[in-house]
Amino acid sequence: MTLFFIQRSVWALLLWPSLLTVSMPLDCKEEQGSLSGCTSISQEKLLDRVIHHAELIYRVSEESCSLFEEMFLPFPLQLQSSQAGYACITKALPMPSSKSEIQQISDKWLLHSVLMLVQSWIEPLVYLQTTMDRYDHAPDMLLNKTKWVSDKLISLEQGVVVLIKKMLDEGMLATTYSEQGLFQSDVQPEMLESVMRDYTLLSCFKKDAHKMETFLKLLKCRQTDKYNCP
Repeated sequence: MTLFFIQRSVWALLLWPSLLTVSMPLDCKEEQGSLSGCTSISQEKLLDRVIHHAELIYRVSEESCSLFEEMFLPFPLQLQSSQAGYACITKALPMPSSKSEIQQISDKWLLHSVLMLVQSWIEPLVYLQTTMDRYDHAPDMLLNKTKWVSDKLISLEQGVVVLIKKMLDEGMLATTYSEQGLFQSDVQPEMLESVMRDYTLLSCFKKDAHKMETFLKLLKCRQTDKYNCP
């Protein structure tokens, strides 16, 4: 284990509790499963909380991906993974890819794009927790981060659903998005294949988490300074 990795792990251990405490609550579900817990929050504050959640999710996904690389994936395998053509599970979703495309889509599509991304990752992250439990010597920090992101993603989904209702004046949407065949977890791969698949999931989720954050921040910018958004 390199000195760099030891130092980064120590810093991560020190910062991890503080990361949990600065996270603003976004748990909208109440006892009967309603979303009224978030409907009482103003649109502006709700959008700020949703953005804050997305920022934290992206930050922790970056840390998880780096930790996974250090623990289980030597550099040659990282190159092999990038060259193997593993497709991200959300590749088929109708997402804007270029900066010009993102700037041209409406607020409605920004929100619905975030919702599609969030909902398409809920099941794969649950699967990721299950498969990483089978690893030998998987650090608790990695397992805890994965579970934390999975839990926060559900909270983010709830917040985005209420935000859609508030900003677009649309009826409450069903909080389940499914794409047939988007993710298949019934086949148990060999260990090396499992490591490569899990790394692909983490890498793809990190990219999509960055998209969620970018879309939400653009939406926030449009609310305050429509003509000067990047």
